[in-house]
Amino acid sequence: MSIIQENERHFEDFLPDNGRQDIFDKLEALDVHIRQSASAYVDGLSVQLLGAVANRTTVRDRNGESREVIMLGSNSYLSLTTHPRVVAACRDACAKYGYGMGAVSLYAGTTDLHRELEQLVAEFYGAEDAILIPCGYSANVGVISALCGAGDVVINDAYNHASIFDGCALSQAEVKVYLHRNLRHLEKILGQLPESQRGRLIVTDGVFSMDGDIAPLADIAALARRYGARVMVDDAHGLGVVGPTGRGTAEQCGCADQVDITVGTFSKTPGAIGGYCVGSARLIQYLRYYARTYFFSTSIPAPIVAGLIEVFKLLRDDAAGRDRLWHNIRYMKEGLMARGFDTGSSESAIIPVIVGDEAKLVQFNNDLRRNGVYTNIVTYPAVRRKECRLRLCIMNSLTQQDMDTALDTICRLGRDIGVIA
Repeated sequence: MSIIQENERHFEDFLPDNGRQDIFDKLEALDVHIRQSASAYVDGLSVQLLGAVANRTTVRDRNGESREVIMLGSNSYLSLTTHPRVVAACRDACAKYGYGMGAVSLYAGTTDLHRELEQLVAEFYGAEDAILIPCGYSANVGVISALCGAGDVVINDAYNHASIFDGCALSQAEVKVYLHRNLRHLEKILGQLPESQRGRLIVTDGVFSMDGDIAPLADIAALARRYGARVMVDDAHGLGVVGPTGRGTAEQCGCADQVDITVGTFSKTPGAIGGYCVGSARLIQYLRYYARTYFFSTSIPAPIVAGLIEVFKLLRDDAAGRDRLWHNIRYMKEGLMARGFDTGSSESAIIPVIVGDEAKLVQFNNDLRRNGVYTNIVTYPAVRRKECRLRLCIMNSLTQQDMDTALDTICRLGRDIGVIA
């Protein structure tokens, strides 16, 4: 069974097989399940941050205890959430524009700052234009549902982000799924499409969010040309991290001019909120009128946009500390592997630590946090249970002492519970 099929069935874990259910029955069933068998798991998901996301920050557990932790759970890979230029720009814009927009973009929700950011994003990717969408999740939903419809086909990597599959469902297009990064399977699907089905879109994550590996984008683009399909990449975790100048997966794979649609989010490396799509001027013009998640959503607040302008200037000039980030990525991955951990096939700032046993995973995650190391826990339905893992997100602000302390703690606790020998 594929991870997609598992995701569709996840409510079955909690509901008794007693026929038709009231839609609220699953609420009580899940509550009982948590109380009886998963309270420790919920503990790890109920942490509150008591300060800015940095290499070290203070968190409060569900039981009210507070402690300083080394942060290995933030997508702010370049630590831009606290960059002085970004914070200052945000503060100044709040004084001038207020804290929110109060309107959708096409009405009274676009400022000069919004248009400046769109131009910066487009120039960063070498594209004609860009559109800002208020949420990264809704960027995929809006773009796919605007471009595809009944009679079209969307072909997805099995490990694509949930927002991509939701966009496909809303579009009412036919959906086909190929095995993760499996080009032979992708070509088999393309070769079996009827000649009459000409609306074809191949969608892939650039950097996959649970494994940190990278799509073979150049090969995907070559297949798309051969079989008359368009290519869309969601490069949420690639922006600012992969590629010779941090311009993402297409740059890394040398095929930037062969990707039709690039979607990204401002909530990972940029550390804010919102999403974007870049492409031809005609594509962006079309999306302004037909991407419902843009047309019917209040615009990103101007202070956030002002901060993002500084973010993209830093990214454009490669002045955001990407070299230090990659030093830290290599150091942490090599350190984990040397200590016997399975880190999968990561090629990015996301490093999985495969545990494969949910009970051990929950204990491992909670023990780490209580010992001053914050990590993310990833299990079903995000991944198969036998592939459950910690997800370590590496930041450029981690010091040598932070990394050595984290590695020693992960090793000691991992050995205590039998994750490594």
